[in-house]
Amino acid sequence: MSAFLHAIGTAVPGHDVHPIFIAWARQRLGGGREAALFDRMAARAGIAHRWSVLSEASDPTGPNGLYGADRWPGTAARMDIYTHAAPALALRAISDLGDKVSLQGVTHLVVASCTGFVAPGIDQIIAARLNLPASTERVLIGFMGCYAAVAALRTARHIVRSDPAAHVLVVTVELSSLHLQETDDLEALLAMLQFGDGAAAALVSGEHGGIELGQPFATTLPDSADLIRWTVTDHGFAMHLSGEVPGRIAAALGDANFALAITGGMPPSAVDAWAVHAGGRSILDAVERSLNLPEDALSASRAVLSDNGNMSSSTLMFVLARLLDRPIFGQGVALAFGPGLAAEGFRFASAA
Repeated sequence: MSAFLHAIGTAVPGHDVHPIFIAWARQRLGGGREAALFDRMAARAGIAHRWSVLSEASDPTGPNGLYGADRWPGTAARMDIYTHAAPALALRAISDLGDKVSLQGVTHLVVASCTGFVAPGIDQIIAARLNLPASTERVLIGFMGCYAAVAALRTARHIVRSDPAAHVLVVTVELSSLHLQETDDLEALLAMLQFGDGAAAALVSGEHGGIELGQPFATTLPDSADLIRWTVTDHGFAMHLSGEVPGRIAAALGDANFALAITGGMPPSAVDAWAVHAGGRSILDAVERSLNLPEDALSASRAVLSDNGNMSSSTLMFVLARLLDRPIFGQGVALAFGPGLAAEGFRFASAA
């Protein structure tokens, strides 16, 4: 039994905070060598825009913004915003999906979200807003980080393969901008430079069409657990993203056996479509160089990074959405990285 991803809807908030953040971070660093280094890294990041659910009418770091007060918001205040803003953004993505494919007859709902906690869960909130039957089976995937979209689509594939009549609505929604940290540490500021808010929704079923979801794969790179961390603190979730991550990924992908395990035995040059999580320009560069990919192989990932930054689990969905809009292709590979350091993905193919 095959599972097919038919369409993907996407949504981002209306407030572009990328230039605001750069100005704020530069001010925190003051002058000198670190400020100059931050400016160079920001210019080379490959990011033009990042979007936030925080007030479009004001600067979130200004006097009236969430981060402008003398006392920065605690985790409870941030989660209060998440409780309302995350379902709203997710529903916008679902509406966009509904413009592309019928959402009648949804039997399962799989939601991935790593930037907030609420109970009843965001899956229950979304199901209620959509008036889904109480019998709808739900799965909530949380705190896995950037590769959570892989887990969500893999779960949908398993559901469809075990229940051919299933119609699975897959949703990812991330509000990374709720977790700005009060810091003047250069590495922390460069990590926060990457992240923005976004949501995506997809329909997976056994009906032929779109792209066929193939064999998933998962591994954890050895001695790498401390390289990506996502810690719950009294003032939001603190991200640690080590500068060693691109090099560690490059070393892993440079192993021919590891590369062949990802591609299912094909040489990387035989893969027609690459959907690589846009975790940052240096990560995309590492993947491209290590696998000796053509210059335009990761163009969809680079476009998503430029337009949206890193939206955690939603990022890979945005990349796949761009690939769905392209002409027919043969074999594809989806790949994402996250805390652990884990590398997860799946193979896919055009169903047309």
